[in-house]
Amino acid sequence: MSVLRGEVVYLYAFDVGSEILTSKVESELAKRAAPFQIRRRQLAPPEVSLYRPLVVHPTAPAGVIGNRPLAAEIHVYDIGVITVSLRLRVEATSIGELHALHPGRVMSPDLDAIARGLCEGVRAELREAVRGPAHDIAPESYTVFCMTDLGGETAADDWLAGHRPQIAGLLNDIDAHTLSIDQVAESLRHARSLEHGDAVVVDWDAALVIDLFGQPDPVLYVLELANLQLLEWRALDSILDIHLSRVYDLVGRPSGLWGRPRSSALREMRQLRVDVARLADEVSNITKFVGDWFLARVYLGARERFHLDEWRASVEQRLGQLDRLYGVVQTEVNERRMLWLEVMIVVLILVELLASLWLRQ
Repeated sequence: MSVLRGEVVYLYAFDVGSEILTSKVESELAKRAAPFQIRRRQLAPPEVSLYRPLVVHPTAPAGVIGNRPLAAEIHVYDIGVITVSLRLRVEATSIGELHALHPGRVMSPDLDAIARGLCEGVRAELREAVRGPAHDIAPESYTVFCMTDLGGETAADDWLAGHRPQIAGLLNDIDAHTLSIDQVAESLRHARSLEHGDAVVVDWDAALVIDLFGQPDPVLYVLELANLQLLEWRALDSILDIHLSRVYDLVGRPSGLWGRPRSSALREMRQLRVDVARLADEVSNITKFVGDWFLARVYLGARERFHLDEWRASVEQRLGQLDRLYGVVQTEVNERRMLWLEVMIVVLILVELLASLWLRQ
């Protein structure tokens, strides 16, 4: 009987602030943090740099599932994000057995609670290095079924072709016999492969990574980055929604005699524009690994699955709305200032006339 071997990796991304000063992290974590290192089988141009977060390895297992330890790894990103990876070694005689390892089916322990607890523990140690408040947004989670042994099968692409309905069922957590041909094709639309011994299938809720060479970490890291970007684009979109609603409400109200709410709104919008533009640029630039063509193809598949371009377009659209509102409010503030300046000039002229008449008497 052939046995599938590998691990299930539960990825979590938490927004903990606007920025983490990674230069302070090593001292804050008592030198437990180290720069992330990744090994790639294929060569990449030497001038292409890979973003490297700081890595924290908990000293004890995060939990136990079915007498198997749940290992954890924590990554600290300077854009204000902490990611938690929970890894469980698995063996299964069929793809169907892996369904029970979807997060929603694992009743004990609570994976979400474990990941949040690990994040909060590191965040508490990093409190001096974290800048800005955390965005009020739920963490982003993603599941990766990572196989390093297909029961003796040496060609991952052949195995993939022979188990298409079962793989689509696993990624959707649906019985393979109930899936339509169209859904199977859609689930496997973003299948990528570099050599006969590897394959990657990216879907919305989960992915399948096959690496018979035993080096799946580069692909896992790319999926982690895409999941992190989804979290940050959602956060930016939510922030802009809140601020735009506030500004629309402010613009719709009378400004009062001195127009101070308008001036404070201008300062707030100016700072928000800078902060959002900076963070959006950092989130976009975090995937500077395009020199590795296979990882780039995996990322492009994940980017489409996670609708990252649509989220980015939404953020850019709201930034455009913010710019237009800024122009409207600034024009109104300038007009009010000019009005008061003219009033002051008229008052000064009247004072001068009255003073001259008083001196003549």
